[in-house]
Amino acid sequence: MAAGKLFTLLVIATLLALVGAWVVGRSYRKSMQRLMKAPVADEAGRSEDVQHPLPVARQGMFPSFDDNNDAHRRLLFSFIGLTLIIALTRTVMTQFIADGPITLKTVATLGAAYAWPVLPVLAVIGRWSRLRFVGAMLGWLVFAILLLSWRTNESISFAQVVGWMLFDTGLPLIVVTALCLGGATRAVGPWLAPLFIVLSGASQLGLDFLGALIAAESPFVVWLAGWMGATTAFTLFALLPWLIAWWPARALGRWLAHAYRERRISELFYLFTAVWTIALTGPGLGLIASLGWGALVCFAPLLWIPLGALLMQRFAAPAMAGNPPTLLILRVFQQDANAQSIFDRVIERWRLSGNTVLIAGTDLADRTIDADDVFTFLDGRLGERFIGQTGDIDSRLRQFEFQPDVEGRYRVNECYCHDNTWQQALDRLVGISDVVLMDLRNFKAKNAGCIHELGVLAEAKNLARVVILTNSETEHGAAQAAVVNAPAGRFVWIDQGDNLKPADVLATLFPAPKPNAAS
Repeated sequence: MAAGKLFTLLVIATLLALVGAWVVGRSYRKSMQRLMKAPVADEAGRSEDVQHPLPVARQGMFPSFDDNNDAHRRLLFSFIGLTLIIALTRTVMTQFIADGPITLKTVATLGAAYAWPVLPVLAVIGRWSRLRFVGAMLGWLVFAILLLSWRTNESISFAQVVGWMLFDTGLPLIVVTALCLGGATRAVGPWLAPLFIVLSGASQLGLDFLGALIAAESPFVVWLAGWMGATTAFTLFALLPWLIAWWPARALGRWLAHAYRERRISELFYLFTAVWTIALTGPGLGLIASLGWGALVCFAPLLWIPLGALLMQRFAAPAMAGNPPTLLILRVFQQDANAQSIFDRVIERWRLSGNTVLIAGTDLADRTIDADDVFTFLDGRLGERFIGQTGDIDSRLRQFEFQPDVEGRYRVNECYCHDNTWQQALDRLVGISDVVLMDLRNFKAKNAGCIHELGVLAEAKNLARVVILTNSETEHGAAQAAVVNAPAGRFVWIDQGDNLKPADVLATLFPAPKPNAAS
C-alpha cells in the first residue's frame, strides 16, 4: 500500500510539474515583454543581494580551444565516473538487502544497466534535441535488457527480464524523460517538482484522513457527501490541504533559489541528484513493499554525490579560474531559432572557459532561466530585476555571479532592461567584456539597435576581438559601415550560411589576439 501511494504521488507530482513548467515559462516570457516596454522599473533593486566585484578586461592570454576541449572531457568523464560508482554501490546494496548473489559478474552487469542516470546530465551539457534524448533513453533500455538477458542464467526467461526492467526502471524513465524534454520543461520543471511533491503529499494525507472518516462511519462525511456530492467532497479533501502545504512548499522554493544564488547548488548537480533520486525510487518502492521502510537505506548511494562534487571542484577546476575571460552575446532580436542555436551549440561550451553576459530577451528565456529567476518570478518580484535608471546599472552588474559552479561551468549573467535603459547597460557590459559574439544572421539596415551596438563595439577600448556571424540574408554594407572607425583586426566576420558551425565559431573566439591597453 505504501509503495503504491508513493508511486501515485510521484506520477502526479511529475504531471503537475510539467504543467506548471509550461505555465511558468509562458507567463515568464509575457511578463518580460511587458516589463521591457515599461518606461521605468516597477520596484527598486534588492538591497539584500550579494554585491560581487566586477571583472576587468584581461591583460594576459585567453584560454585556448584545446583548453576548452580538455575542460569538456573532464566534465563528461567526471559525471560518468561518479555515475558508475553510484550504480555499482546501488547494485551491491540492493543485492544485499534482497539477499541476492554478490559476484563480480552480477555487480558488473547490473551496475552497467543501472548507469543510465548520466544520460540526462549529458543531454543538458550537450543540449541534446528531444529526439536524440528519447532515442538515447530507449537505446539504453534495449541495451540493458539485452545485457541482462545475456548474462543471466537459463532459469530466467527473456520475458521476465523485460518485465523486471520495465517494473524496476519504467517509472524513473518516464519521469526523467518527461522532465528533461523541451525548453521551459527542462529549465523549470525540475525546480518545481519538489514543490509539487509536497503539495501532492498533502493531498494524499487529506485523502487518507477522508478514508479514516469513512472507515469510522463518521456522520460528518455522510452529511458532507449528501450536501455537495461525493465527487466534490473527494476533491475538497484532496485540494484543501494545499492551503496549509503551500507555505512549506513556498519556503522550500525560496530555499532552493537562495542556495542556487549562493552557489551551494549548481544546475548540473541538482539535476544529477534529482535523476538519481528518481532512479533509486524504482527499486525503493519494490523493497518498501516487501521489506518495509527500512529499505530506504537503498537511497544511501546518494551520499557519493556531495563527495563527488567536492572532488570535482578540487581536481576538475577550469584552467582559467580566478581570471576568466568574459564573453558578451549580442544578436538580432526576434530571431529566436538563431539565438537558441547559438546558446545550445556555442555558449554551453564557452561556459567551461569563461563568463557570459548578455541583455535578457524572451528569445533565450527558456535557456537562461534558473532557480533564482523561477522563484523570484513566482514571488511577483521579476520587476526588481529590471534596470529603471542609469544609476542602477552598476548595482545590477555587481549582483552577477562570476565564479564557477562546483563542476567548473560559469553561469550566464543577464541585464534586464527597459526600452529606455538597454543602451546604457550595453555600454557597461562592453566595458567588462573581453570578447564579443554578435549574431547578425538575417540582419537588415532597419535593425537600428544592432547599428547602435556595432558603433559601441567599434569605439570600445578594451575589447580583444568581436566575432560577427553572417549569412546570405545579412546586409553587409550597412553593418560594415557602422564599424568603419574600429581598430584594425578587431572585427572577424564569419559567414555561417544556413547551418551554424560551432567548432569554427569557438575556434575563432578562443585564440588570443594581441591585447589592447586598458583604458
